[in-house]
Parts: sequence; C-alpha cells; structure tokens
Amino acid sequence: MAFAKEYTTDKIRNVVVLGHGGAGKTSLIDALCYTAGSSRRKGNVSEGNALTMYTPEEASHGISLQCAPAFCEYSGAKINLLDTPGFMDFVGETLAAIRVADSAVIVVSATSGVEVGTETVWEYAEDRGLPRFFFVSMMDKEHASFERVYQDIKARLTEKVVPVEIPIGEGPDFRGIINLFSERAHIYKAGTEKGEYDEVDVPEELQAKFEKWETELQETLATTDEALLDRYLEEGKITREEAVEAMHKGVASGDIVPLFCGSAEHSYGMQALLRGLVELCPSPAEAGGEMARRAGMEEEVHLSPSDDETFSALIYKTASEPRIGEMSYFRVVSGSVSNGQEVKNGERGSIEKLNHLSIAMGKDRFEVAKLHAGDLGVVAKLKSAHTNDTLCDISRPVILEKIDFPKPEIAMAILGEGRGDEDKLGVVLPKLHEEDPTFQAEFDPELHQTIARGLGELHLAVQMERMKRKYGVAVHMEQPKIGYRETITKEAKGQGRHKKQSGGRGQFGDCWIRLKPRPAGAGYEFVSAIKGGVIPTKYVPSVDRGIQEAAARGVLAGFKCVDFEAECYDGSYHAVDSSDIAFKLAGSAAFRNVAANCRPVILEPIIEITVTTPDDYLGDIMSDMNQRRGKVLGMEPAAGRTTVKALVPEAELYKYSTSLRAITQGRAHHSRSFSGYEAVPEQEVHKVIAASKEAAAVS
Repeated sequence: MAFAKEYTTDKIRNVVVLGHGGAGKTSLIDALCYTAGSSRRKGNVSEGNALTMYTPEEASHGISLQCAPAFCEYSGAKINLLDTPGFMDFVGETLAAIRVADSAVIVVSATSGVEVGTETVWEYAEDRGLPRFFFVSMMDKEHASFERVYQDIKARLTEKVVPVEIPIGEGPDFRGIINLFSERAHIYKAGTEKGEYDEVDVPEELQAKFEKWETELQETLATTDEALLDRYLEEGKITREEAVEAMHKGVASGDIVPLFCGSAEHSYGMQALLRGLVELCPSPAEAGGEMARRAGMEEEVHLSPSDDETFSALIYKTASEPRIGEMSYFRVVSGSVSNGQEVKNGERGSIEKLNHLSIAMGKDRFEVAKLHAGDLGVVAKLKSAHTNDTLCDISRPVILEKIDFPKPEIAMAILGEGRGDEDKLGVVLPKLHEEDPTFQAEFDPELHQTIARGLGELHLAVQMERMKRKYGVAVHMEQPKIGYRETITKEAKGQGRHKKQSGGRGQFGDCWIRLKPRPAGAGYEFVSAIKGGVIPTKYVPSVDRGIQEAAARGVLAGFKCVDFEAECYDGSYHAVDSSDIAFKLAGSAAFRNVAANCRPVILEPIIEITVTTPDDYLGDIMSDMNQRRGKVLGMEPAAGRTTVKALVPEAELYKYSTSLRAITQGRAHHSRSFSGYEAVPEQEVHKVIAASKEAAAVS
C-alpha cells in the first residue's frame, strides 16, 4: 500500500487552536485544511460534518467535545492542527492538546471579542510558554469590528499583540485584507471556495489607515534587534525578509503576538494564515527538547527533538471505538519510529509493536512508514498503553512529563436503567475513564451508589451518552447521597440481654457495657474488663461483633456510629443456652440501649474548597458561601484575583461548580478536598433524619 508522506522535524509545525466556545476554531481548521488541499470536502459545524467534529455527541450538541488532530501541507511544511473544545467542561482535552503543541492560535470572534474562555486558554498557553497568534474570526458577520477586538486583546490579554494584516471592510462589506509585510492588498473573489484573491496596490482611500498600522508593525519589529533598529532609523523601512525573520524570533521568544483576521466560512484569510504559520511558528527543533526521567530511577535526561536521539513519545489521548478498539494518539518527542517497530512502555515496562502506524485527519487515519521527531501519530490496539504513558526505545526507557489533568468538580450518582445495564457498569466505566482521565467513577459501598465525577453537568451528560452509544449501557443520574456519620458526646452505661426459650436448647446472653466518646478520627475501640469469668472469654469477641454491627446501623438516622470506646465490664451466662450468636445479639442490644443515652449527634462531611475569582465577583461568592453554611478560612489577593479558602458541608455543594460559573460568568474556578466531619447544626438535624427515613422507605 502507498504510505502517507514523511516530514522531517524542520518541516513540522504543531499548532493548537484555542478559544471560547463558538469563536470558530473548528471552522477555521476545516477551512485551513480545505484551502491547503489536504481535505477534499469543506465541512460545516451547523450541519455536523466538520473535519474535526465528527462524533454523534458533537453533532447532537453542536460543539466540539474532544481534542481532534488534523493536518495540512503548505509551502512544503506539514502543519499539525489540534482542535479543542471551547467549553470548560472539557478542558482536559484542551490541556492535552496544549501539552503536545509548539504554538497556539487563539481564535477571537470579531463580534464578541475577548470572552471568558479566551482569557482562560490564554493563561493555559502562557503557563506552558507557547508562542501565540491571534486570529479574528467571522469578519464577515454583522457588527464585526477588528479595531474593537484588537483593543480588547490589548486591554485584557496582552500589549504584545501586533496586527500583521488589516481588513478591507467589515461585516457584510468584508472583502479583503492588506498584508503589512508585503504592503499589498488581497481582494477576495466572491463565490470562490478557497479564498482566491486578486493582489493589488493598497486602495487610495485606505492608504492612511495602512500607513498607521504598518508603522506600528515596523516600530515593534525594530525594537527586537539593535542592528534592525539602527537600519530602521537610518532608512525608515524594514524589508519583508527582515520583518519575517524578526517576527519569527519575536514569536518564539513570546515578545510578539501576531494578529491575523478573516472568515473561515468563505475561506477568506486562510492562505495568509497558512503562510504565517509556516514562516512564523517555531518547528519542534527550534522549540527545543524536553527533560525526562529514566524509568525506575531519579536521574533526569535531556531528549533532543532530533532523529539522532533515541525514540520517545507521549500518549496524549486515547479513543475507543467498538469496531476498531483503542487508538493511542501520541507526539514523537525525540528520535524517529517506523511502522511495525517494537517499543517499550516506560511507565509499565511492557513491549508494544506499532503496527499500522498512522497520522490522523479528523476521524480518518493514513498509514505512514516513519514518523520523525516532533510529529504527531496514532496507532491502534496497543496491549497496555494508557493516556500519559511514555513509549520509548527498548534500550533506553524513560518517562516524560505527564499532562496535568484537572480534578473533577461535580459528582452524580448513576443507576442503570435495567438490571443488565447495572451489571455492565463495572466494565464500561473504566473504559470511559481511559478515554477521558477527567471522568472518574467508582462504586461507594457505604452509600450503595455508583458515583460518577467530572468537570460539569454537561461533561457527565456527554459521558452517559457515549456509554449508551458505544457500549449499549443506559443510565440515569441523580443526586448522590451524603456519607453522614453518627457519634456519641457523653459517657453512659447499661445492659444488653438476649434470652429466648422455645423448647429444647434456648439462647442466653447477658452483658453490661460502658460507652465513651473518643476524639474525632480516633475510630472504634473495644475494651474487655471482664473479671471472674462472668462472661466466658470465648464469648467476649461476640459482644464486640454485636456492638459493631449495631453501631453500623446508627442511633438517630441509620448512619454508622464512629469514634467511641465500648467497654464490656460485666454480664452473665448460662452453661447450656449461651452461645456466640446469643452474646452477639446481647452486644447489639446493649449498644442500642446505651447509645441512646450518650447524647448522640449526626456528623456531616466537611469539604475544604479553594475558589479563585476575579475581584469583581468576590462579594457575590462570599454571599453564596454564607448561604451554604460556609466558614471562610482566609483570602489571598493577587493581581486582580482573590483566592478564598473555606470549609463547607458537602451537603451544600451539590452542583456548586455550575452555580460558581453562573455567578462569575465562568471566570472563577475551584478545587476541593475532604477536611473532616462536624456535628450537623441542630436546626438541620430534623431534615437529615427525615430524608434518611424517606430513603429507607423507598429502598
């Protein structure tokens, strides 16, 4: 069979496309690939047939839900494009794509400007140190404004943004761009599919506007190099070649962020952006290598993005399809790899054979004979590989830096629609986690519920849809139960007696116990203070078991009683009728009798949450925290944002992530960790007891 074309490291550009939901990322990738000729059909997001938006769930919701790679060739270079979701419920996919990219194009709508998601992905790219570009999309839409978006970016994101082209017309009048490098105007031909244009002189009526923007570009580039500045001051001009070289260096260092514009729907501006990505983006060789850890050792090694280096690759995504199996998407960090080559999983030590080595184009794959350092690939049916695993040369096993996936923020209980669905959950849920590490699920034996955790309500809903489509398992979601506890707060003592006579051998057990509260978290302790054989030694453990069984059923509302000491100090027995079961029942009776006099209380789990928010929303967040019975531990202001730490009852945090996004328009985020247990306030106790009785009646 014919293999797809190979590209050496210097000819590769790895670009992640980021932006707020609905900014036009998927349409941009579709238009770029179609314009470059790697895609034969131009898709449409609204029709559900865009190149990188192909799953039924994406078509149903009308948004991108996963990291999806595509590629195109322009001027002899291969541009790997990584589409990403714009909704924060699926930010794990975005972070995975950022991890394997060398540059980022941040798409901003010409009508909406900088939005919440724009700010978030800008920070992600900045944290990673990625060279960045802006693309102002939808220049052909009503109310489009290039100037407004430019000023918005400067005010809210970075002052390093520099336009390299400006639009001719806006909204329905958008018909071309002026390239500030070439000083030429591109007038698009209406009705063409790939954004064909006539190159002409800058129109007279736009000459003043062009000179203003060109001067800004030239001055910005001149300040990046002393020799260039001298030449600019002497000659008043920088040539296109000098400008591109200076821009390339400025982009790589993060000192310059170029701004492009266009319309993906009409493919306007696509050729200019393609040229910009090839000329201005650093190749993997320029981006530099990575540090890795030798497998099983603390030693760190540097891996160069060169074919001369030993092979290493990071699996950044795993996808599973019933008829295909698991597909592992990876980036070659160092060395090269050939079709059919055996490699080692540095994390797990297993040997994998890379059969049908391929490159991905949306849902399609094309086999390649070899992948060079820096390229992106995909291979199916690896035996034991998972997302974040390192594939490497057998002679030099290493482990690469992992993707730091966010922790789940929301939990829901899931129940199978039928008995068959319920039985399959244990097999299917780990497969969903394998595809999306931000989705977690486990059966909670205390709550008797399967708890699914994710980054938002939509995230969990989509996972349930995938589960039904791929594995035929139907479920519904409901609010998870709360793991309340009970404990005692004062000492008391009393008797437990079990006596039964029904003909023949009877049952007899009699014990006296003393219950004492223990410190929080100290657990349960049993003490035998029996003297004189009033209870035979062999029966004392049965008293202990009986107490524990009764404690597991609670005193007030059926929740497990914890953190107490039970001392058995007296009792009696019958030489014939006493038995283990009799003393176990006596122990249970003793606990029930005594615990009721120990001033029992219900304990609720307390969660420590950390909320980071723009200062503008701090008051609303504090008000919401008070309504949730939260106790603020402290606040730390920093650069227009404040981090709030608080203790909040778990019962008050149901769908908190959804509420937080609504309060702050998605600008705040939070994390949570278990803190401990505290007594339920008296005014809340009756609600907990009533809910427990209602749940028991239903079950």
